[in-house]
Amino acid sequence: MRVTNIMMINNMKYNVNNNMSRLERLQYETSQGKKFRYPSDDPIGVSRSLKFYTDIAKGEQHLKNANDAVSWMNTTEAALNELNAVVLRAHELTVQAANGPNLEELDKIQTEIIELKESMIQIANSTYSGRRLFSGFQTDRDLIDKDGNYNINLEIEDPAKREVFEYNTGVAERVVVNTLGMTVFGTVGAGGVDDPIYDTNAVKDEKPYLITLFESMSTNLENRDQGEIQKDIGRIKNAYDNVLKVTAEFGARTNRMELTKNKLDDSVFNLKSLMSDNENVDLAEAFTRLLTEENVYRASLGVTGRIIQPSLMDFLR
Repeated sequence: MRVTNIMMINNMKYNVNNNMSRLERLQYETSQGKKFRYPSDDPIGVSRSLKFYTDIAKGEQHLKNANDAVSWMNTTEAALNELNAVVLRAHELTVQAANGPNLEELDKIQTEIIELKESMIQIANSTYSGRRLFSGFQTDRDLIDKDGNYNINLEIEDPAKREVFEYNTGVAERVVVNTLGMTVFGTVGAGGVDDPIYDTNAVKDEKPYLITLFESMSTNLENRDQGEIQKDIGRIKNAYDNVLKVTAEFGARTNRMELTKNKLDDSVFNLKSLMSDNENVDLAEAFTRLLTEENVYRASLGVTGRIIQPSLMDFLR
């Protein structure tokens, strides 16, 4: 086959251009840290990255939900622990009152019981980010008003209408993060202070059981009714047991939510690591390849220059 100068020049241009293209791509990889710029660079890698981006976005949203849920639940658990302390203190005071102290001490105990009742109302209206913790969906309204009555209607008997907050923390995984106020503060049954109910609807303007009990204890102390004060020991103990039970159950839910959050955190981290392996370059390797390609490119230019140096004048000498 006859080889002409134009064929040699075209081949050299083609080879130099290929070298330049590889050099340009490596320069992009080292400057941007990415393996591909266009889908055509690595169709399979690009497809994987798109899937990773989708999964990471979902995972980060679930993680955000989980973090918010954990914060809500930690705040609720702190409020329940405060309520535990209030009811336990009331039990201690009732035991003291039943041991027959003098009238001055009974007055002090009564005053503290009244203060504890006010503290209990504040706990019932605890908030997280401006939202009431125990008011179901009606987060903008207090659970208990300043007079100690329920300020809202709350549904618990009908599961379809139960006002529970659920956070989406994964595919087909929803976690209830709130506790309805009546499960803690209760309602008063037909038997009065001896008949607490914790699984019935709260009705606006009705008095919660715990408030009723504390007011009854205050009245018994004021009347120096030792018989009723003795009964109050058992009543407040039963109320404390219920608060403790609700706190323990909620604490178990909180622990589960913490585990879910940690699992999501690990999942997002692993997805980001996989995505990094898929699309990020090894800079040390990329710089080495870049230097090699630079040398190849310079060499190709040098060879090209030497080959195309002869001209017509060289043959006329």
